[in-house]
Parts: sequence; structure tokens; C-alpha cells
Amino acid sequence: MDQIVWGIIGCGNVTEVKSGPAFNKVPNSSLDAVMRRDKTLAEDYAKRHHINKWYSDADALINDQDINAIYIATPPDSHEQYTIAAFKAGKPVYVEKPMALNSSEAQRMLEASEEYSCKLSIAHYRRAQPRFLEIRRLIQNNTLGDILSAEIKLFQAPTPGVADSWRVNPLISGGGLFHDLAPHQLDLMLYFFGKPISVSGSSSNRGKNYQADDYVTADIIFGNHVPFNGIWDYTVTTDMECDLCEIKGTKGILQFPIFTDGCRLTLEGQTTDLHFPPIQHVQQPMIEQVVNYFLDKGPNPCSASEALIVMEMMDRVTGKLK
Repeated sequence: MDQIVWGIIGCGNVTEVKSGPAFNKVPNSSLDAVMRRDKTLAEDYAKRHHINKWYSDADALINDQDINAIYIATPPDSHEQYTIAAFKAGKPVYVEKPMALNSSEAQRMLEASEEYSCKLSIAHYRRAQPRFLEIRRLIQNNTLGDILSAEIKLFQAPTPGVADSWRVNPLISGGGLFHDLAPHQLDLMLYFFGKPISVSGSSSNRGKNYQADDYVTADIIFGNHVPFNGIWDYTVTTDMECDLCEIKGTKGILQFPIFTDGCRLTLEGQTTDLHFPPIQHVQQPMIEQVVNYFLDKGPNPCSASEALIVMEMMDRVTGKLK
């Protein structure tokens, strides 16, 4: 196999710009088919993006003989089902985050990957972007000195109509907005510092705007005994909104948001703003690495075992895993 020919299951908003067009822009990769339960919407997506085929049935796409890899971009409640179906057809999978509804499903996906000898990569795509690669380099080359602490604060005001979104329906998403956004953040902490040594936390529904919890805290000790504290609050007023990660070392401090651009490095009292060019399709660097992995030309950029650790951290701080 010298070319990855993709089929997408779930061509919703995330695929419009963030991921979908990138499959035709990286070397040795093309997008040939898409699937959405609403055939009219699938056809519309395919025609707008100049894609050859569209389906309203996932099994039909999975068993399309022209397709040799599957990208699953549905809500988390169907990730396990479609991943295992793809493996049974002998096709590798790139699946959106969170990996699954919970760590039990993620564990079964990992085991299925091994059982069917099929490759599985998870879309924790920020770890492939230049900004976060540079942050990791600064940590690993001792620019900050010994790491003393890491902290994340994500405060967001409720948005109109959020109560009607699948993202706050635990049966579909696994939880609330924490489950939608924290996988990116916790995966970066794992990528920077290594496997957690201990994990604790709490979650509650403060705002009562929907069924899912909207306030989560986490206390984690990562590898090399790096203490991490996280607070996710989706009930604040707009003037209180915040997206900040701060990593303190004996030599300096890094401050940066996760979901917008920017990075500030302070060393010996001198502050420098680090700048990185915008990425049109934010998943493109990761997709390129996944393609190389599927073609046996590079390592897995985010393995199922790594994503399982993220799911276990999330389950533990929200009380699903004791």
C-alpha cells in the first residue's frame, strides 16, 4: 500500500475546515467517500468538497473496496462501534477525541486493534502543531529548568442553545463540555510530562443548565513528579472567561492558551512572545503523521494506549473510575 484512500464517517462541522480538506492536501493521501445518516447532507458535503462518493450507511462506506482507511468523526457514543467494524474489514482507523464515551470503551477499542492487527490513531491533533512542539522542546531541553508546577484554567460562559447540543448529553458525549475540550488539554500534559502517577478530582453541576456536570477540578501528579492543577468552569459570566495554561520552572514560566493562539516565555525577568503562523486546517500536521504511520513510514502520533490514559484521567476526576 503506497496511498491512503480515506472514507469519513460523520462529516459534520469538525470536518468542514479543521480536518476534511487536509486529507487531500497531505502527501500519499486522498479522500474518496463520506458518510452521514442524512443522505442529503452527505451528498451536499461531497459535492461542495469535490468528493467522489457519499453514503448514508456506515457499513457501506467501511466495506467500500476503494477505501483503505477510516476517519471517524461522529459523536463519541458510536466511536467504539464504528472502530471495531472498520477493524473487522481490515482497515486502520483515525478517530476523533474523546476516544470513546469512557475508559472501558477505549480499552475495548485498544484490545480490538490488537486482536485484528489494525492500526488506531486518536485525533489529539494539537501535539503535532508547531506551537505545542516548541513548548514541549522548551520543557525537555531544560529551558525552564526543573518543572515546579503546571496549571490549566478554562472558564467559559454558557452559550445560547448549548442545552440542546449533543455535547452536553452524557449518553452521547460521555459528559459535558469537559469531555469535549479537556481531552486536548490533558493529552498535552501527558505529551509534555509523561504518564500520571496519581489522579484525583471532582465534578458537579453548578449551573443546572443541562444534565451534564459543568464544573470540574483535577489534581494530578505527572511523570517526574510534576504537580498539575486544573479547573474547568462552564458557568462564568463573559467577563470571567479564561483559557490559560501556565507551566512554572526553576528558570522561567510559560503561559499560553490551548484553544487560541499565543505563547509567552519569561526567563530571568525578560518576557518574550513566541509567534507561530496560523494553520488553515488545524488537523493537517497530525493527519500527515497518521498517513505516514499507516504507510509504515513513521511512528503512531497518538496511540490508543496514550488516549486510554487520557480517558482514565477524565473518568477518575469525574468519579466514573474509582
